[in-house]
Amino acid sequence: MTAQISPTVVDAVVIGAGFGGIYAVHKLHNEQGLTVVGFDKADGPGGTWYWNRYPGALSDTESHLYRFSFDRDLLQDGTWKTTYITQPEILEYLESVVDRFDLRRHFRFGTEVTSAIYLEDENLWEVSTDKGEVYRAKYVVNAVGLLSAINFPDLPGLDTFEGETIHTAAWPEGKNLAGKRVGVIGTGSTGQQVITALAPEVEHLTVFVRTPQYSVPVGNRPVTKEQIDAIKADYDGIWDSVKKSAVAFGFEESTLPAMSVSEEERNRIFQEAWDHGGGFRFMFGTFGDIATDEAANEAAASFIRSKIAEIIEDPETARKLMPTGLYAKRPLCDNGYYEVYNRPNVEAVAIKENPIREVTAKGVVTEDGVLHELDVLVFATGFDAVDGNYRRIEIRGRNGLHINDHWDGQPTSYLGVTTANFPNWFMVLGPNGPFTNLPPSIETQVEWISDTVAYAERNEIRAIEPTPEAEEEWTQTCTDIANATLFTRGDSWIFGANVPGKKPSVLFYLGGLGNYRNVLAGVVADSYRGFELKSAVPVTA
Repeated sequence: MTAQISPTVVDAVVIGAGFGGIYAVHKLHNEQGLTVVGFDKADGPGGTWYWNRYPGALSDTESHLYRFSFDRDLLQDGTWKTTYITQPEILEYLESVVDRFDLRRHFRFGTEVTSAIYLEDENLWEVSTDKGEVYRAKYVVNAVGLLSAINFPDLPGLDTFEGETIHTAAWPEGKNLAGKRVGVIGTGSTGQQVITALAPEVEHLTVFVRTPQYSVPVGNRPVTKEQIDAIKADYDGIWDSVKKSAVAFGFEESTLPAMSVSEEERNRIFQEAWDHGGGFRFMFGTFGDIATDEAANEAAASFIRSKIAEIIEDPETARKLMPTGLYAKRPLCDNGYYEVYNRPNVEAVAIKENPIREVTAKGVVTEDGVLHELDVLVFATGFDAVDGNYRRIEIRGRNGLHINDHWDGQPTSYLGVTTANFPNWFMVLGPNGPFTNLPPSIETQVEWISDTVAYAERNEIRAIEPTPEAEEEWTQTCTDIANATLFTRGDSWIFGANVPGKKPSVLFYLGGLGNYRNVLAGVVADSYRGFELKSAVPVTA
């Protein structure tokens, strides 16, 4: 490979080509006229939806809200088949957006960013890729994805397995497991989707269950043209209410305390939500205190447990799948997950009481000495979420400070979009951003970043970065809000608990999208409160 002679200079580098990267390139180039180059290691756009091609992959946001809202014509031209949108449809949609706004020419696909180093004398970022290319840019926008750094468990003997191992986040295109003996490790959202989709096709399915999850039906149904037309006619109102809401899932969030009504009324409301479908709707649309009050939380958990016992016919299997404790992780929904265990070819193995001892050439051996013979072992073990992708790149800010040293112990940010000592370096869905339906949060952050870049360009500001004090204050705000909920009391990926050795820490702002948007607007109105702005020409005495 011939080394590049001199760096290519652009105004901005965007890393990632999912929802965030696509919109950032559009805002910075099409609207501001800046020179922009985007990178993604995938061979096309889509972000997490490019890689997650596993059977059953589905968004848990309703189809009409899992899309961009910034362009009215784009919304009116869009369509969908069912209430929830599948991975192939999402990928097709994102590819169409890239082409509609002529963004493909700005991206270098199949190219991975290996380092981003801040050059203080030049006030530029030097960005290097695995192709040996070097770029220099005033601004870097990281849209590397919340859920894209794969978490692979370390199982003894895995390298001796003669069958095939697949992670759901790197599913081979077109891979069919019909007629195979398949094991699945992981029963979170992805695990439930892939288990439900594989069960009717494979010869035998062994599900290794570590932590049983609370899950409700997704309620995926075909939609009519009349339903789509009604939504399109009301899109202005729909998006306005979404952006003022907490979780941004398009339903009215309840303020009713669960214990303020009779048990009969509670169960009626829970049943209504169960029949309608949707995980966030069940947790936040039924009562206003399920995430904060233990009695309310137990009422919801007890209702779901009663449904599991009702659905799963074998009492011992139901016991293995029965969650205990708080209903306080990311609320899950499924498309017939519990029903799968009534199939004769599906077996649940509870690996907390009967752990995996080792993987051998022929399959998985549990502590009871049983060999579970497998042709394929599927890992639905999730991601090193939020900060994982940043830590895989050599990122150095002022004075050569490495991001891993700056984030030693806990990833931090100011507003979820910036971090101290890293000037003109922005994050989409960075640590302590909002915990919501993601496209509206992504749009909110990209628009704020774009407006901030425009402000810096207009006012000849060479560097904008948050103060350590502002970052510390935001971290404390997010921690205080999280501690007021029950979420901090359960092990969950939203606090990094799924990655061995990772210190659990607050990774989200749980105050809701509406409040978050108000915070961002307030910071700007207060002359970029919490930021240090350095002029293009240093002031001399």
